[in-house]
Amino acid sequence: MANSFGHLFRITTWGESHGGGVGVVVDGCPPRLALTEADIQPDLDRRRPGQSNIVSARKESDIVQILSGTFEKRTLGTPICLWVKNEDARPEAYTEMAAKFRPSHADYTYQAKYGIRNWQGGGRASARETIGRVAAGAIAKKILREQFGVEVMSYVKQVQRLAASVDPETVRTAEIEANAMRCPDPEMAARMIRLVEKIRRAGDSVGGIVEGVARGVPPGWGEPVFDKLEADLAKAMLSLPAAKGFDLGSGFAGVTLTGKQHNDVFRMQLGKVITVTNRSGGVQGGISNGATIYFRVAFKPVATIMIEQETVDVDGCNTTIKARGRHDPCVLPRAVPVVEAMTALVLVDHALRHRAQCGFGNFG
Repeated sequence: MANSFGHLFRITTWGESHGGGVGVVVDGCPPRLALTEADIQPDLDRRRPGQSNIVSARKESDIVQILSGTFEKRTLGTPICLWVKNEDARPEAYTEMAAKFRPSHADYTYQAKYGIRNWQGGGRASARETIGRVAAGAIAKKILREQFGVEVMSYVKQVQRLAASVDPETVRTAEIEANAMRCPDPEMAARMIRLVEKIRRAGDSVGGIVEGVARGVPPGWGEPVFDKLEADLAKAMLSLPAAKGFDLGSGFAGVTLTGKQHNDVFRMQLGKVITVTNRSGGVQGGISNGATIYFRVAFKPVATIMIEQETVDVDGCNTTIKARGRHDPCVLPRAVPVVEAMTALVLVDHALRHRAQCGFGNFG
């Protein structure tokens, strides 16, 4: 089972949703980076359940502990192990799932592949696995910010058919964090929240789009063939629970344009190469071009709903199931820090690879 991600900056997540805890091992973090739990905790607080009435009511403090890899509040260059205890696990809420497969969940496919599964909350298939990603991503964001001047953020762009108007070039973290939806368009955020509250009362769920942004990425990060920067971003995002689609820059909308309309024209400005437009989303030929990187991730409605549905059991008999427990009616607000984390993990890995292979390049 593949539980690791990255090359030079490599993470391995571990733990199950209703086990003793979850965490991550970070290998390849540069030495002498100032690092304490206080650098990591804010992003985990943004990911944790129970933070508003439009997310899961599970009560977890998600307090992170650094178990290895630091000395006197600095990284050693050795593996960093981070651990978060599960405090509010309720495996008894999932006893029915021991014999029945939840529709559109990983229960059946996991059983088909391994012949065994942890039915308590989905085990490794649970979104609680993303705690390790967010913890590691906080370290990656710190490296990007302090050593490369790169800013990473994301926000809710759309819930079902409600789409926000946001400029990825100017959006600020304070605007994103100003409401429970993490949508920087206040008027649309209020409408999104009302929709999610309505969906939750009906026992159903709803999906949408998170937009990711990375500003300050220099030209030269990425690879021209299999490890294209957008390909690695796509793999990172599509590895997230409930993620179903990815596009970068103009994305699918670009098919309506001609080449002349779509091309980003180059100019020299203050001794730097820039593009007049940015339909490429900051990546050309698999390599960053110095413009802002922006992309979108589509998340399906949460599979676990409080409405009775048809399914089959482990003996192959038709039956019905109605979920219990605590679940998000909309995953988007808590997906925001996870998208940020995966963006940072891809970028810091490519930054270190570029430094090792090319120094800082001709223009970076």
